[in-house]
Amino acid sequence: MAADPEANPESVARAIVLRQLTNSPKSRLQLARKLAERNVPEDVAEAVLDRFEEVRLIDDADFAEMWVRSRAQSRKLARGALRRELADKGIDAETAEKALAQVSDDDEVNAARDLVARRLRAGADLSDRTERDKQTRRLASMLARKGYQPSAAFRIVGEVLDETLAGESESRNSGAYGGPGGGDIG
Repeated sequence: MAADPEANPESVARAIVLRQLTNSPKSRLQLARKLAERNVPEDVAEAVLDRFEEVRLIDDADFAEMWVRSRAQSRKLARGALRRELADKGIDAETAEKALAQVSDDDEVNAARDLVARRLRAGADLSDRTERDKQTRRLASMLARKGYQPSAAFRIVGEVLDETLAGESESRNSGAYGGPGGGDIG
């Protein structure tokens, strides 16, 4: 949208902020960056953002809580990755920590286990040490990119691979000799 050069800069800034907030919730820093991109004078931008905070249309604490809840559920991100994302969006450390408190250790571990189970390649021969090592590296790297600590990532991947291997072994053994038509001929 090309701004009318005769337009009141404060009206232009309000329109930009309202449009941005209509698309999705934003932090104060994100909105300040957008106003700077649109060449809104800094003093006007500050005044408009202050007013939007006063009427609670901008609330970094609410934004941080919503962001953490959404990203932890949809992307299965760990607190480390969420903390970095919040910092990139201008959320201060104290506000970020309060928002991150809603993600428990159990939630994080369960999300990681679900991710590993979903991303485990079907048909991978986990009894082959080379293949298992390859899967372990691939899956632990995926978790690390999502903000999980390397030690936790390797532990969780190992547990899921062990459970998968035990489940495969159990299903092979239970179907091999039992059931109707199985057993000795004679």
